[in-house]
Amino acid sequence: MEAEKIKETVKKAAKELFRKYGYHKTSVNEIAKKARIAKATIYKYFESKEQVLDSILMDYLDQNLYEIINNKVSYGSEEEHLKALVMKTSRLSFTACNEFIGWDFVRENANSQEFLKHLSDQLEALLLAAYLELDTFKNNPARREGLAFLLKASKSIVFSFAFTSVSDSDVRKNFVSFQKEILPFLVRAAL
Repeated sequence: MEAEKIKETVKKAAKELFRKYGYHKTSVNEIAKKARIAKATIYKYFESKEQVLDSILMDYLDQNLYEIINNKVSYGSEEEHLKALVMKTSRLSFTACNEFIGWDFVRENANSQEFLKHLSDQLEALLLAAYLELDTFKNNPARREGLAFLLKASKSIVFSFAFTSVSDSDVRKNFVSFQKEILPFLVRAAL
């Protein structure tokens, strides 16, 4: 097997197991068994189970973010467009954590804070790069700074949901509150 094919096989197996059992309850041995390769082969391409998860999440976010950014829906104003983009990407990041990591890991694992900060920083960079391709921000340095502020503030709030939400209804309440009470002020400050 070539390197890329092996990596994809590992990620596919890990993704299925993470979705079914959660990150915390899935072992590298189980991933190797599901992928039908030796455990050592996984470590040849990924330093850790965390790096496998990181690669899965970045692929997922990159693919879905591309679809969000390139969606040609028209909005009444630039403010409405930006609010919609932030809400879609916020939901995307939350869904990624919910589907692949599992909230038990987030709440109980000693390394989860560091892992989420790393993921959050990667997501912010990915979002910023994607948004800067939009005509609204491409050639406007002032807008870039506002956008960087908006993304940093929004992502911090959304990732805090992981530590304050106990149930799905809490998550919905937090998103509604964020969308109605906080996001409009953040967008205005960014513009």
